[in-house]
Amino acid sequence: MTDTGDLSQLGRQAETPASPEEAVLETVPYAGSEGPPTLVRFTCPEFTSLCPVTGQPDFAHLVIDYVPDARLVESKSLKLFLTSFRNHGAFHESCTVMVAKRITEATRPKWLRIGGYWYPRGGIPIDVFWQTGPAPEDLFLPDQGVPTYRGRG
Repeated sequence: MTDTGDLSQLGRQAETPASPEEAVLETVPYAGSEGPPTLVRFTCPEFTSLCPVTGQPDFAHLVIDYVPDARLVESKSLKLFLTSFRNHGAFHESCTVMVAKRITEATRPKWLRIGGYWYPRGGIPIDVFWQTGPAPEDLFLPDQGVPTYRGRG
């Protein structure tokens, strides 16, 4: 059994943080870092933030792939962090990169990439991609599975 004594959110009542800056990304030890690289994928098909100019909601499908080293991001804290963007005003590019950088800072992975597939507003979808560097050798890296936006039909 994994010691979760240092976790403040998992298994406890936790409120959505007021902002991404206030959100705490917690980590747990990862013992599987030997051998071929392991890919961990988080998919958030209903990510929401606010336009910093109009205050209107923006929606994205985020796909986060990372190769852990010594730490894994704890998923409840990740959910609370991602939910904290619902009242956060920032452009698509900034939100996407902020998510990636916070996970990278918290876990220090061997590698991380994020795809932010933003739904159109004003007729233009915006897709944002960021990664820490080249993917590790021998990594099985599946497609992120989000097709480019094609409109209706």
